[in-house]
This record gives sequence, C-alpha cells and structure tokens, in this order.
Amino acid sequence: MTENSQQQPAAPAPELPTQYAPAEVEGKLYERWVERGYFEADEKSDKEPYTIVIPPPNVTGSLHLGHAFEHTLIDALTRRKRMQGYETLWQPGMDHAGIATQNVVERELAKEGKSRHDLGREAFVERVWQWKAESGGQISGQMKRLGDGVAWSRERFTMDEGLSKAVQTIFKKLYDDELIYRAERIINWCPRCLTAISDIEVEYQEDDGELVSIRYGSGDSEIVVATTRAETMLGDTAVAVHPDDERYAHLVGTEIELPLTGRRIPVVADEHVDPEFGTGAVKVTPAHDPNDFEIGQRHGLPNLAVMDERAVITAHGPFQGLDRLEARSAIVAALRADGRIVAEKRPYVHQVGHCSRCKTTIEPRLSLQWWVKVGPLAKEAGDAVRDGRVKIHPKEMEPRYFGWVDNLRDWCISRQLWWGHRIPVWYGPNGEIVCVGPDDEAPTGEGWHQDTDVLDTWFSSGLWPFSTLGWPEQTPSVEKFYPNSVLVTGYDILFFWVARMMMFGLYAMDGTPPFHTIALHGMVRDQFGKKMSKSFGNAVNPLDWMDEYGSDAVRFTLARGANPGVDVPIGEDWVQGSRNFANKIWNATRFALMNGATVEGELPPVEQLSAADRWILSRLNATVAEVDAYYEDYQFAKLSDSLFHFAWDEVFDWYVELSKTTFFAGGEPAKVSGRVLGEVLDVTLRLLHPVVPFVTETLWTTLTGKESLVIAEWPKDSGFRDDAAEKEIALVQQVVTEVRRFRSDQGLQPGQKVPAELTLDGTALAPHEAAIRQLLRLQPAGPDFHATASLPVAGAKVALDLSGTIDVEAERKRLAKDLAAAEKEKAQATGKLGNEAFLAKAPDNVVDKIRGRLAKAEADIERITAQLAALPEK
Repeated sequence: MTENSQQQPAAPAPELPTQYAPAEVEGKLYERWVERGYFEADEKSDKEPYTIVIPPPNVTGSLHLGHAFEHTLIDALTRRKRMQGYETLWQPGMDHAGIATQNVVERELAKEGKSRHDLGREAFVERVWQWKAESGGQISGQMKRLGDGVAWSRERFTMDEGLSKAVQTIFKKLYDDELIYRAERIINWCPRCLTAISDIEVEYQEDDGELVSIRYGSGDSEIVVATTRAETMLGDTAVAVHPDDERYAHLVGTEIELPLTGRRIPVVADEHVDPEFGTGAVKVTPAHDPNDFEIGQRHGLPNLAVMDERAVITAHGPFQGLDRLEARSAIVAALRADGRIVAEKRPYVHQVGHCSRCKTTIEPRLSLQWWVKVGPLAKEAGDAVRDGRVKIHPKEMEPRYFGWVDNLRDWCISRQLWWGHRIPVWYGPNGEIVCVGPDDEAPTGEGWHQDTDVLDTWFSSGLWPFSTLGWPEQTPSVEKFYPNSVLVTGYDILFFWVARMMMFGLYAMDGTPPFHTIALHGMVRDQFGKKMSKSFGNAVNPLDWMDEYGSDAVRFTLARGANPGVDVPIGEDWVQGSRNFANKIWNATRFALMNGATVEGELPPVEQLSAADRWILSRLNATVAEVDAYYEDYQFAKLSDSLFHFAWDEVFDWYVELSKTTFFAGGEPAKVSGRVLGEVLDVTLRLLHPVVPFVTETLWTTLTGKESLVIAEWPKDSGFRDDAAEKEIALVQQVVTEVRRFRSDQGLQPGQKVPAELTLDGTALAPHEAAIRQLLRLQPAGPDFHATASLPVAGAKVALDLSGTIDVEAERKRLAKDLAAAEKEKAQATGKLGNEAFLAKAPDNVVDKIRGRLAKAEADIERITAQLAALPEK
C-alpha cells in the first residue's frame, strides 16, 4: 500500500534492549555513518543535486542552542533529500572570525606578559594558526554529537588556501570594476579592539547617560543644543537648523561662538534636522557622527577629529589627554562654570552601541578605510527576489529584505587587525597604488609596502556558496552544486550575511543567484519567550540536554517549535516530553517485534485485511502526503506535530492496541496484522528519521535487517485510501473514548476490570467486540450480572455492572451540577447569537467563538444527560 525501498538486507540485527539508552547508541552510529561515506557528495553523479551550505560557525565557537536549532532543520532537509535519491551536499566549514579569534590569542599572550606587537605580525599570525590547530574548531565534534550529516571530506575554512584565492580574486575584480575604493568615512570604531567593526558586531543596550542642553552664542545669536556626548562639542564645526524653521531664519548664514574653544562656527540650514525635536537645532560634529558627516559633506564643513584611536582627547587645551568619559565630565563642569548649561537630565536612559566582543562603547570615528560601492550590487540582489529567481520563505519576510537591500549604504570592508585576509593592495614610494590578484606578482623594491588592514570577515563568508566549491576555478563541484538549493538561516542575519552572499553570488557567477530559496527561521528563546543570555541566567548548553535526554530529544523539540520566520520558545520540560516520545517509539517497536511484526514478503491483498489494517494503511499514506507537503513548505513544526500524533496516537495508542487481540489469538489473521504492523513501522520510522535519526536507525535496522536508514528510500504516498475503514474505526474510537470518559467520571482506575454487556449487533462495531473489551478492560457478563449503567454510543449500547464501585447518589449530584452549568452556558451563548445588535457589531472571530461555545454546551448536555440516564435507580 506504500512504495518502499529495495535496499539489500544486512546481517540480522540483535534483539532490542529493554530500554533505549541514547549514550550507548548515538556515538557509534554516527561513526559508522561517516566511515561508510553516507554523507559524502559525488560531483560525477548523474543524480539531481541538492545543496545546502552550513552557515559557517566561528572557529572560536562552541555549539549553542541557535546552532543546534538551525542544524537540526538543515539536517532534516538533507537527510530527506538523500533518501529521495538526490545527490545531496551539506557543505561544512568554519569562519576565521577575525576579531574574536585575534582577541582569544591576544588574551593568551597577555597571560605571558606579551602583546601581539612583541611578536610582530608574521609571528602573531603563526601563533593564531597554532591556536586553531590545537584549540579551534571544537564545534565540529559537537556537530557530530547532534548528528549533522555534513560532507566532512569537503570541510572548508575561510582562511584556507582555496578560499583565500577566491577572496583575492573577487577583491581584484571589484577593484578593477571600480566597485571598491578607499575613502574617509564615519565607521563603528572599538577603542579597545582598535579596529573598525561591522554593524552586526555592534550590540545596542540601554545605558544610563546624561542629556545636557548647552547654550551656543549669546544674545540674539543664541542657540540651545542638546547632546549625550558633550566631549564631541570640541569637534563641532556648525549648528544645523531646518530651512523652514522661522525661529532661526535670521541666523542661517551667520556664525556663532562655540563655548570653551575660542572658535566661531556657522549656522547652516539642512532638511535632515527635525524642527519638532528638542529645540530644533543640532550641533554638527562631522568627524564623530555619521549623520553629522553627511551634513558636513552637503555644506562643505571641515572634519575636525578630537579623539585618537583609543578615544583619548587630542584637541589642544585643558582636556587634551583625557579619556572620553573623563573629558565628558570635565567639559560639562567647565560649561556649567561658564554659565552655558541650560538643562541637565541625569540619568538619561538611551540606546548605546557596544562592541560585541569586548563590550566597550563604540565610538563613531572618521577614518580612512576601504569600501564596497554597493549600489549596483544591491540592485541586482533586490531584482533577483522581485523577478522570482530567488524566493524568500516565508514571503512575509520579503519587505524586510527589500528594506535592507534598497537602502544599503557603502560597506566598510577594512579592519585594523592582523588575523584575516590582508587587503591585496600595495603602495609605492611615489604614491603608486597597485591591486594584486592571486596570479599577479606583488611589487617589490624599496618603498613598496602592502596595506596593513585585513578584510571584514563578512567579505569572505559572502563568497561561501561558491568559494567552498572551488571557485574561481570552474570545478566539477561548481558545475554540479551551484547554485545552492536553499539557504536555511535566521532572519537576524538577513542583511549582514544573506544580502552579501546575494550581491557577491550574482556578481561573481554571471547573474546566477547563490540559492533558489532563502528559508528564514526565528531565534531560540526560553519557555517564556525571553532572549537567552548568560546575563539573564537562562542560557542553556544543548550538550547538557543531549547528555541527559539524548540528541534525538533535543532535535525533535527544536523541530517541533520551528514555524517559518517565528521565534522558538524552548524549555527543559519539552525536551523531557520528546525523550518520552523516543522511548514510546522504542517500546512500541519492541512490542511489535516480539509479536510478529515483519517486513518480509508482500503486503497481503486488501480482501485479507481487517478494518483496522485498512484504516492504519489509509492513515499512513495520508500522513506521508501531509509530511511531504509540510517539508516542501519548510513547515518543520507542523510536520513534526503530524508525525508525533500519527506515531503516538494512531499507531501506538490505537492500532497496536487494536491488534493485540489479533496477535494473542494467533493464526493467519495474526500473520496478516504482523505484516501490516511491520509495514507501518517501516514507513513511520523512515518518516521520522530526518528529525530523530539515531533511535529510528536502531529500530529500523533491527526491524528490516537492512544496512541503514540514511540510504533507505523515502516513502511515497501510493494513493491508497479507505474512507469506509476510517469511519468504522472512528466509531470504535468513539465508543472507547466515551466509555473511558464515563469510567473516569465514576472514579474507576484505568486497569480496573468491570463486567459488561455489549449490544453491537447490526452495527459496524460488531467485529471489534474483542478489541473494545480489551481496550476498556470489560469482562464478559456472568450469571450475577446486574446492569447499573447503560451507555448508548455510536448506535451501540454498553451496559456496565458498577455494583459496589461507585456512590450512585453522589455521582447523580455531581452530574446534575455539571448539567446545570452546561445549560447556563447554552442559554448565554444562545442569547448572544439571538441578539441582532450584538451580531452587527461583534467581529467574526468573536461570533465564531460563541458558536463554538454553544456547540460544546449542547454536546455536554447530550453527554451528561446520557450519563444520568445510565445511572441505576434508587
């Protein structure tokens, strides 16, 4: 009834242990998968390719929940595609992480009482490579713990020889096309790391600062400006007002006194100024603020830098040599003494940027840097999505993408570090500038020297989809595996990484985008929806959960929370629940194997199948189709939920239980059900494997005797459906559910046996009497049977002898109370739905909710009335 693989049998597997112990299984299984080369990709294969690159983790990093989440999703996609017969490549590798890695090694040197300058550049870089070899890349081993099915033989590093050649190639090409240039601009500067840093490396947090209002000029030329960075006033070169602000019209074009400096500065009119904010006038410090720099460019203002690279004041005068924070206090005190302070607000809580590596407050700084002219590149990146060459999933994320690429400013790509790809530009003794490609000879001779800066890490990771395949050479891997099928990544780096890969991929690969689909996911948060952080005390090491509950439990929990583009809350209780699910799969499969479940031979013809057999095969095929549809739509939460409920509820709780009477009776029906159960388990384990690979591999190889689920075929929906069987079993479920509820209402224990008479003649339930009795713990009625309760359910009647098991009068009072509450709910809902004025004003969802309440109340009334009628008379 389903289409399965014809994988060759392996040696018979041993019997399953009583309990599943992940720690004894996972490591050995993963080693076997890698040794057998299951995850490797062959560019010579004639199979259709399916390619995903790993978002390269930092070489300094270790596996956190965000990695585990993202890797689980990618691994599920690639495992399924491999089972579907694609030539699947999940490309692994690591990022050299310029600032982070340099900081790690510098801290090691500091313990020895040294700095990188004591070693010199060449020796320091060699020391970093040594650190990488000895201590870097621990995340690779942790990825194996999680079960990542990556092609390890293809692992790349953004500083390896091939990727370095790719970086130099594209730099040269961009330079020659005048898309890379060198200029003074405002950048994010870290006074501790002593380098420019990218926007993604700036973390914003609310700090307690001060807002000081300062009076510039005097008399009729007086203007009040406010600032949180009073020390920057030493570098002011203008005051700006809006051109339409009549309050300052008479001052535009004049000069006013800048306090404490002895200088006079112009008043300029600029539309950037918001006349409604504050006093409507702003101080302009072009060398220390990005917006001020733009104003300065428009009005030809000088750029006056007043701080050095360590944020120490360089302006001549009493504040020279002070740290910026020391200078801030000293300048405010001097202004106050001069009568220039109009107002002070302290504390003033505002957003302040900090270096993500060392937490130092970022200083906007005018600096000579290398830049990429992103205008034409960004346009291509936007057009590729607009014309459908690249799809963003979920589609609701497209506006965020366009918001970035349509408004990109030129990208600062130089960093004042030693670890990284050194900028391939040489300067000559007479002002010559030569950009050197990988096949060019660098200039030599007296006075020639290479630029000392390195490239932003995002420059090399932007080449990741094709540089990892061997570009700039047109390798067989490039031809086979580019473009990537899909990129799975977080929406939080949509701009920083995704946009750069789009720009570089389209530029370097002749207009071919780097991937067909961008599948965006959210961020992992704690069970309360709060961001995980060590400072919040809610950070979780996924390895601890893997040790406690197994990797499958962690993976299933993460996948089950993964709705496209939405943040994922996770708590330990949920991981425990997933561990219970793995145990349920294990125990149910053990029971099945002990009772004759098999995959040997063909499925029996339909006419030999019981209604339960036909029902579960119908539901199995429907589940295959549903799971496939969810995979194609990247609905990991829905596919996981679908598999959970099918496996736990329909297979284990219903079909296995319904089949027990058949198994216990033996004979040909038991053999038929054993083959059907084997089929169901075979397909269910295949469906579950991409998300929970370890437990399913162990169970499937035991069930089938075949080599590995990793290379098994993905199930296909055969189209088999049996509506009649589904309706028949639904009646059985209805009877069992209603009687179970009644038993629970009477306070009976689940395992407590009760004498009963079942009147099933003339209904579809008749063939299922034995199973119903087994599921409900109902004994045959003996000669002393006295029906004390009678339940009409699904056209049948279940009479129970509850003599001595319940307090009839107390039960009658309880049910009467429940009935009164249901009737009151019905009356309230009926009243609202009969009120035309209410219906005219109420939203549709509110009306629908009330209709649902009415339907539930009516169902409760019918159920409780039946229960009251079933109670014996006094």
